[in-house]
Amino acid sequence: MIKREDATGCKVKVTFALPYEEGQPGISLVGDFNDWNPSANRLVKRRNGTASVAVTLEKGKTYRFRYYRDDDVWLNDREADDYEFTEHGSENCLLRL
Repeated sequence: MIKREDATGCKVKVTFALPYEEGQPGISLVGDFNDWNPSANRLVKRRNGTASVAVTLEKGKTYRFRYYRDDDVWLNDREADDYEFTEHGSENCLLRL
């Protein structure tokens, strides 16, 4: 799930959430907004059966992102606005704000 909320000025608060199963590896949100750093935006387990993280991003831009699991698995979000192939032979999610 990707939820967008207007923030102050030219910013949008974007919440990324995935289903959570007890014992699953940790997951990070990585993208061009955090230099693809798995330590920057870790998803946190919630009581509603999800794991989520929120980031504040600028309106009017397109962002590339994916989820990275601690067991070296990359995941895409089916609610992304679009997808693009990379030079690594994988596919990035696109988020258009």
